[in-house]
Amino acid sequence: MFNSLSGIITYKRGSTLRIQTGGVEWEVSVPSTDLGALPEEHEEGRVWTWLLHREDQQMTLFGFASETRRDTFLELLKVEGIGAKGAIKIMGGITQDDLERALESDDLARLEAVPGLGKKTAQKMLLAMKGKLVRRDEKAASISPYADIADALADMGYDRKNINAALLKAHDALTGKEKDRDAEVFRRAISYLTGN
Repeated sequence: MFNSLSGIITYKRGSTLRIQTGGVEWEVSVPSTDLGALPEEHEEGRVWTWLLHREDQQMTLFGFASETRRDTFLELLKVEGIGAKGAIKIMGGITQDDLERALESDDLARLEAVPGLGKKTAQKMLLAMKGKLVRRDEKAASISPYADIADALADMGYDRKNINAALLKAHDALTGKEKDRDAEVFRRAISYLTGN
């Protein structure tokens, strides 16, 4: 799987970016907000990618200005009724900060103001995504020794911000006598997350 492409940006229009790497020019579908954050044409840049391969063998490469933006796209894909093109459109209609604020404050009106986003889908986004958008630098700073545990807990359905708090609390509770520190942190974090 492609993680990112680095090279010379040759084209930036609408929601399309072209980037040349090693003699190959890639066409990438990018949210308009990300397009503005990437370097100008004829400059060197990097775009984080995600490849959609459909059953009819069509492939579309989606790109983002940062890993955080790609994570947001992947979270949007988990929301019922939002496909890849819809996620790109939503991301093009709201900045990352505004989206995070709207989700954390249950601001349904702000989400409904995003072009093409109706009330029902906005409600589904609130239910599915609240607490899921955590910046990578914030996540890394708080739980970097336990990133694998955090990912496992997130896969179990726990909220990322609650995971961070639980892992920090679990780490602080360690006595130094544990034989398997990671296992103890995992056990304690689940206990905190479930309220036991």
